[in-house]
Amino acid sequence: MTQWLDRYAVTLCALLLINAALAVSLTVSNGLSGLFSLGHPAFMTIGAYVAAILTFPATRKGTMLPDLPEWLAAIEAPMLPAVLLGGGVAGLVSLVVGYAVLRLKGHYLAVATLGLIIVVQGLVRNWDGLTRGGSGLSGLPRHVDIWWAYGYLVIVVALAWRIKYSSLGRAIMAVRENELAAECSGINSARLKILAFSVGAVLAGVGGALTAHLISVITPGTFSIVLAFNLVVMVVIGGAGSITGAVLAAAGITLLSESLRPVEEAANLYGLSQVVVAVCLIAVLYMRPSGLFGSGEPSIVKRIFGGRGQA
Repeated sequence: MTQWLDRYAVTLCALLLINAALAVSLTVSNGLSGLFSLGHPAFMTIGAYVAAILTFPATRKGTMLPDLPEWLAAIEAPMLPAVLLGGGVAGLVSLVVGYAVLRLKGHYLAVATLGLIIVVQGLVRNWDGLTRGGSGLSGLPRHVDIWWAYGYLVIVVALAWRIKYSSLGRAIMAVRENELAAECSGINSARLKILAFSVGAVLAGVGGALTAHLISVITPGTFSIVLAFNLVVMVVIGGAGSITGAVLAAAGITLLSESLRPVEEAANLYGLSQVVVAVCLIAVLYMRPSGLFGSGEPSIVKRIFGGRGQA
């Protein structure tokens, strides 16, 4: 397949698949549980830097990352263990953060997780000896191609589908619909919200690691607040809780943003793509407040993948 596409097209396709997987992972942490977290870019940054440091050529670590421990400076890990460890570290951070911030609800939680992005970026920017600060890490091995991205999307969708159409998923959605009623039924809402938050964080950390090794560079601003906005828009447009909607919305927004990039550069209208995405969000919320598919999946998709029950 890739022999018929140039490098730009292959990178764009891989980025589209990664964005779709990230939108689905946010559906797990936000759409199914009812949380309003904007922290995905923070977990992506953590996963990306952990994986990047592990896979960075050992011959260059001594000069570019002088504060690394000797044992870590000598390691040049394979891609798969580095990606998994990046996701694992992001998950551990989410557990610590989750216990602190998941007592908040609504826009209070959104502000707290937005602050997490700023905190993580600040740490990365000022930890020069480990991250090269604002200069970032360039020249990363480009291990990720379209097949890595496709495999990541398949795994994330399969996991999200499995969670959604299980007793665990029904319990999580019960918390979303009415937390008090769910707790009266014996459901531990705090534990389920932390679980959903952490699953999304692990998947986001893996996505950040894959993105860094797709574009072969990572800086403190690679995963920004703008990305948090775009991911939330993908989930809202697709329908909070809809896996199919998240995938389709992610594909549409990624292609729309990329197609507007030449227009922005030619007309010197930087930020135009964000304006258009915001207008699309407003239009969808006006015409279909619950998103394209609401919390459910199209019947044809459910027949193909065997999802049962109502979401």
